[in-house]
Amino acid sequence: MNSTIQALLQIAREKMSGARYTPEQREQTLRLLNLLLELAAEDEKSEENARATAKLLSNVTRHHNLFALIQQQAAELEALKRISVNLASSLQLQAVLDRVATEAMRLIKNPQSVHIFLYEQGVLRFGAALDAEGNRNRILSLPRPDGLTYTVARTKQTIFIEEMRGHPLFKTAPQEWEGAIIGIPLKSDEMVVGVMNMSLRPGRTFSPAELRLLDLLATQAAVAIVNARLHQAMSKEAMSDMLTGLPNRRALDARLENEVQRAARYGHPFAVLMMDLDGFKAINDTYGHDVGDRVLRDFARFLVESKRSSDFLARYGGDEMTMLLPETDGNSALQLAESITKRMAQFQPLLPDGTQARLGISGGIAIYPNHAHTASDLLRAADEALYRAKRHARGSFLVARGVTGELPSELST
Repeated sequence: MNSTIQALLQIAREKMSGARYTPEQREQTLRLLNLLLELAAEDEKSEENARATAKLLSNVTRHHNLFALIQQQAAELEALKRISVNLASSLQLQAVLDRVATEAMRLIKNPQSVHIFLYEQGVLRFGAALDAEGNRNRILSLPRPDGLTYTVARTKQTIFIEEMRGHPLFKTAPQEWEGAIIGIPLKSDEMVVGVMNMSLRPGRTFSPAELRLLDLLATQAAVAIVNARLHQAMSKEAMSDMLTGLPNRRALDARLENEVQRAARYGHPFAVLMMDLDGFKAINDTYGHDVGDRVLRDFARFLVESKRSSDFLARYGGDEMTMLLPETDGNSALQLAESITKRMAQFQPLLPDGTQARLGISGGIAIYPNHAHTASDLLRAADEALYRAKRHARGSFLVARGVTGELPSELST
């Protein structure tokens, strides 16, 4: 009978090996079955009891398979809940992409890396990346036109490759690339908004559970990306002037606060230029606001072309524009103002009667920290200098009055 017990225990051991038992559950179940079989062997109906125990064994393992499946599904639901909470906690696109990459690496056993690319108007651009060593947002390679990522984006289908080396989609890839990889489209209403590539260490493949979890993550990621983009667009609209397309007063105030903090931290000066179109009111009065709006748009484009790449230009209100010049002292600010003043001769927008408007520009300059130490005081100082220029030196840039760091008081045309 001892050999029968051992045989039955071996059957149980084999069945449990594929039933997702934990080591502790396996040992506890085997000890219980061994006790039942030994008790059955002591009874005079040992053979009948042994058969009954074997049937019990079959039921236990079969039911445990069901129990293990329920445990697995519960774990997947828990992972989905965690993913949903994490991805919904931010509307900043880069933060969302970084969290998607982090979640992907948490879901997979022995992953190599994950790369996420955003897809817009048929073009893929890098979004986020994370590898097994913890390196974040390191661009390993840009998508190849004939490679996996573009194929996934175009076909809108998940592509699983068991071995990159030798696969047609990787024929132009570096020779050292090997192992399994999966490309998953991030879709919202059948529109692909991105592609997530997940690679494994050589010798590994994806389990069915891992594939399901990645699919769940991809669905949540697509929703989060769409929401982040919508938030980004709405934020940009809230900070933009609808007429000229320039940043508006709200955006100017935020940027000015940042410049003050940065200048105070690093000890750099910066300049504020307030500018106003001379002769603009006459255009509005003569030709109407539609023509005046077109002239303002042209003026905004003119100033954009006149500024340096590091400068920040915003519409302050009406025909007043404000330019922030980072890390710029008084002399450099005056040089830029002089350049703008000279170029105004070229600004001659066409009017409805076929004539060209001849407009001038007046401005005020304030320097941090010479004229003020706060954002509001800097604007007030520049605005006061602009007001003096409009009244006493039209067509000129005047410098704000201050006790320290006196600058030349006027720059004439």
